[in-house]
Amino acid sequence: MLNFIKNFRNDEDGAVTVDWVVLTAAIVALGLAVGGTVSTGAGNLATTVAADIEAVDD
Repeated sequence: MLNFIKNFRNDEDGAVTVDWVVLTAAIVALGLAVGGTVSTGAGNLATTVAADIEAVDD
């Protein structure tokens, strides 16, 4: 039983897993933030281009 406790205390697999989960969550959150920003910018740009094209047609 004492060996089990020593091995459990020295085992770092769980800590590595938590690190990977946190890093993955941060990357996903960053990707969503960038995607939202790019999407908004692209929508605004499309609206501006459409207005310019309509102005040229008139």
